[in-house]
Amino acid sequence: MAEIVTRDVAYEHDGDRLLGLVCAPEGASSLPAVVLIHDAFGLGEEMRANARRIAELGFAVFAADVWGGRLTPASDTEIGPLIGSMVSNRERWIARVALAHEVAAAQPEIDGEALVSLGYCFGGSSALEYARTGGRVRGVVAIHAGLDLIDFDWSAVSPDRAPAVLVCTGAEDPMAAPEHWQRLKAAMNGAGVDWELDLYSGTVHAFTSLRAQHSPNPGLFLYHPRNAERAWQATARFLREALAAPSPAA
Repeated sequence: MAEIVTRDVAYEHDGDRLLGLVCAPEGASSLPAVVLIHDAFGLGEEMRANARRIAELGFAVFAADVWGGRLTPASDTEIGPLIGSMVSNRERWIARVALAHEVAAAQPEIDGEALVSLGYCFGGSSALEYARTGGRVRGVVAIHAGLDLIDFDWSAVSPDRAPAVLVCTGAEDPMAAPEHWQRLKAAMNGAGVDWELDLYSGTVHAFTSLRAQHSPNPGLFLYHPRNAERAWQATARFLREALAAPSPAA
């Protein structure tokens, strides 16, 4: 397997300095790529490990920095205002995610015409928001996304340009309740999206995150190792389909 290498990429939006990360097999050039959008805890160790795992499939990865300064908030008191600042200014939120895709497409390791957006939690919401507003990607993967944060107007997406979408969510996730994913399904059907919804029983929010192993609120968020692996296997298969990837780096 080729060695996986990383490098930082600085960029700016709305007066904030953002610090993304390219992660790719050594010597990569114009590979199909994933734009990875972090969860509420920022581009920390867990998200960087996810970037490496994706790169080991043979893709390039651009891990975005949505919060800026590679901030990794540690508590709800920090996270709430950050998410609120995006949801209360949806135009700014989507513009920041769109910029991450533009910066990704400009990297020499990445084929800018072969991108998939992949996000966890808040990042999954971000990926869906980018896609529904006309973002040019081949596919979207949203893993335990906060579907309570998103809009459901997909009128900017035409069937001939609609991305494929994979949503992996817990059946008991209060941030992705049945009324949310039913509305999402209807909106994507109207836009001609080829979508897949993987719904896991007995599973709540943040089920792939090791940070949630010892949750103080297991009815809201809790690590679920079996369904974390199921979501990973679904993601790997989806990426290979959407990006017609080569065999894993050898």
